[in-house]
Amino acid sequence: MNRLIIPFLFIAQLTFAQSKQRIQLTHDEAQKRVSVTVDGKPFTAYIYPGPSVLKKAVLYPILSAGGNPITRGWPMDPRPGERVDHPHHVGMWFNYGDVNGHDFWNNSTAIGPEHKGPFGTIVHTGVKSMKSGKDQGELVVTADWLDKDGKPMLQETTTYLFRAGANDRTIDHITTLKALDKDVVFKDNKEGMIAIRVARELEHPSNKPEVFTDAQGVATKVPALNNAGVTGKYVSSEGIEGDAVWGTRGKWVNLTGTINAEPVSVVLFDHPQNVGYPTYWHARGYGLFAANPLAPSVMSSGKAPAMNYTLPAGQSVTFRHRVLITSGNTTNQTVSEQAMKFGR
Repeated sequence: MNRLIIPFLFIAQLTFAQSKQRIQLTHDEAQKRVSVTVDGKPFTAYIYPGPSVLKKAVLYPILSAGGNPITRGWPMDPRPGERVDHPHHVGMWFNYGDVNGHDFWNNSTAIGPEHKGPFGTIVHTGVKSMKSGKDQGELVVTADWLDKDGKPMLQETTTYLFRAGANDRTIDHITTLKALDKDVVFKDNKEGMIAIRVARELEHPSNKPEVFTDAQGVATKVPALNNAGVTGKYVSSEGIEGDAVWGTRGKWVNLTGTINAEPVSVVLFDHPQNVGYPTYWHARGYGLFAANPLAPSVMSSGKAPAMNYTLPAGQSVTFRHRVLITSGNTTNQTVSEQAMKFGR
């Protein structure tokens, strides 16, 4: 065979193989991000800019099948009309408010004097593996949970599974935490654990300012804003709706709304194998959408006993969650069916 033809055939085969991989992952080490695209269009990115920018790695932004961001832009890329509260609420993240006395949740580069710490920082340590694919993309990353002195107390390994259909996007988030040389106590604390700060359009309409207080009694004022285009509504697996979802337990919560004329449903699923299943929901109308399985006494306002979950030295625990973003209307029955599939 002509020697000139062989490279051409190889390139053609490679291009054909890549075209079959609808879900592409691309690692830009200089920018400290792994971009995820579907048919060449942005879906999300795993970003790890470092503690001088963010005190943990996050998925940011996250886009629907219609190309609309379901995550808030501020403080990374501010958009008009957004709230500018809680600078530690960026994209989708996983951490906790009291880990051996350290606050990982509230840590940011804009900590006010009202937050006393001590603070913990989650530092990205590597991309372990990365796979593009026709039906699924996979990213495995590692991180260390550091105490105030920079000493690791936990090693984290997180697997992200990315899937896409014509009208939906799915992210599976599977995190394994390993305690190192001493026991690690996750004291009951309101601030946890897997969370998304959603776009303004997915907030609940509100015509008055709010004040929210954390576990240390620190109050944050959340101002009332123009409600134009604000259409969000929570519904839980137990049929609870709106702001009443906060502090209740459920297998899933569905947040619906409309972004740029695209009806959107964002469902966060708990998994039957998780500690504390079914989780409590730390979901607020102002745009914080979080599941907290480790704080029954706080989330139930004292009705349930404290868990104070302890991970013994050298032992590991795994948390599994799924986010399903659907363009178009969904029903509770459809979401329940999806929950059963995830739980198998």
